[in-house]
Amino acid sequence: MPRTQRNDNFIDKSFTVMADIILKVLPTNKKAKEAFAYYRDGMSAQADGEYAEAMDNYKEALTLEDDPNDRSYILYNMGLIHASNGEHERALELYHESIELNPRMPQALNNIAVIYQYQGERAKEEGNSDESEALFDKAAEYWKQAIRLAPGNYIEAQNWLKITGRSELDAFL
Repeated sequence: MPRTQRNDNFIDKSFTVMADIILKVLPTNKKAKEAFAYYRDGMSAQADGEYAEAMDNYKEALTLEDDPNDRSYILYNMGLIHASNGEHERALELYHESIELNPRMPQALNNIAVIYQYQGERAKEEGNSDESEALFDKAAEYWKQAIRLAPGNYIEAQNWLKITGRSELDAFL
């Protein structure tokens, strides 16, 4: 039984009903509909903290999905799981793959910046100031890209850029 048919949560059930209706009326091929079903089940499992199940569904969705934009969101969600498990290098790979397919994805750019900023803080704590500064500079570049795509978002990142002297006057226009 697909995961989305097992949910007891009202919101999950409502989402499932709407997704099933969309799947039925969507003018697309069977393969794309099947990919969406796996993606939907992956999101449901991920929301429940069932990361292994979510990854299995996302991997299956990737084998079926041809649309680059849809593939970018699958890869992004896979990156979220790896990041939440502390697997930052793998998360970075997936976020970068996602951006290659969809360069206008500010949330992936933001998450890359967050990882680089975190790694910069670690390097700083270990006394590696040159490495730390290089990682902070990388974080700044990705945050600037994210902010350009979504100017009203990432207020904390904008403040960090200003506080650290990494912002530019026109960076957010």
